[in-house]
Amino acid sequence: MNAAKLKRVLLKISGESLMGVDSYGIDVSTVDRVAKEISQVCKLGIEICLVIGAGNIFRGLSGAAAGMDRASADYMGMLATVMNSLAMQNSLERLGFQTRIQSAISMTEVCETYTRRRAIRHMEKNRIVIFAAGTGNPYFTTDTAAALRASEMDCDAIFKGTKVDGIYDKDPIEYKEANKFEKITYSEVLSKNLRVLDSSAVSLARDNNIPIIVFSIKENNGFLNILNGKGSYSVVEG
Repeated sequence: MNAAKLKRVLLKISGESLMGVDSYGIDVSTVDRVAKEISQVCKLGIEICLVIGAGNIFRGLSGAAAGMDRASADYMGMLATVMNSLAMQNSLERLGFQTRIQSAISMTEVCETYTRRRAIRHMEKNRIVIFAAGTGNPYFTTDTAAALRASEMDCDAIFKGTKVDGIYDKDPIEYKEANKFEKITYSEVLSKNLRVLDSSAVSLARDNNIPIIVFSIKENNGFLNILNGKGSYSVVEG
């Protein structure tokens, strides 16, 4: 990764990464740490937009598995992403950075409704844009929302911050013998059924030729290190 070649990127953060050491909810100190890393990348002159998951509050698929109507459960998950977005906005603005939340579900008392042209204009004015409420439709994950927004915003790359420092052939937390892919193609991710990203997101990124960089958001300065040519990560492209 070369920061000089990147004008605009999308950072996808899992909701679980905002829990810190807790098993549920939002840990403010963790959100502050992630916000500080985002601010460091902004200082490089790169335009940034964000998509944040909701797994720390509510996961629609789990709700459906427990017997809830899938569409209703997914809408609950979308609302949870707005809560996470508000927490991140608060942390970023306390650091002195202007932000805008744009929601795919209209809630004008809380944030803006998503508008592509307005979102692009915000980033051109060096504002950080946080896309909330997924795609606004049930049955789609926030991974897919990230790939969709990155395509609409004409982003140069998608950075996905997860619990691990890249893509492995099996869960490295459970299996010490897991092998890491430094580089892998979109087709290989799909054919090997590697679940670090959902298939719809990978297909959309492939169709729009947007590389996906998977790294650990738990590693201090993980986002910034990649842009400085350091760090540990996996790249999906080609």
